[in-house]
Amino acid sequence: MKLITHNMLTSKCMKGVTVGYPLKIQAVDVKTSEVEFNPEFISRLIPKVDWNVLCGAAESIGHLDDLPKELVENYESDVEFLKKAHRVLLEIDIVNGELICPETGRKFPINNGIPNMLLNEDEV
Repeated sequence: MKLITHNMLTSKCMKGVTVGYPLKIQAVDVKTSEVEFNPEFISRLIPKVDWNVLCGAAESIGHLDDLPKELVENYESDVEFLKKAHRVLLEIDIVNGELICPETGRKFPINNGIPNMLLNEDEV
């Protein structure tokens, strides 16, 4: 599961959950794989990302590296910043672990890079 995916997931559909975001990450296996860098794509993606959540997720799995914790001004033209954002958003992959609802503690497994967010009948 890429961190861009994590940034969009919530457990809000669960009974008794009002926000369900951001999900906590307990990573067991993390890998990094190279993905072609496309600065235009990353610069269009950044406004859709909750930057604080992204930095927190990267930090929680030990991959914050030198990514700034705050968006830099004029990031669209800052190629070095875009490369760092690209790496964290698209190249870091959580292979196995769990996502945890911040309100209920419910754990959702991540197996082979795929988060299973299916709910049981009594949770809907």
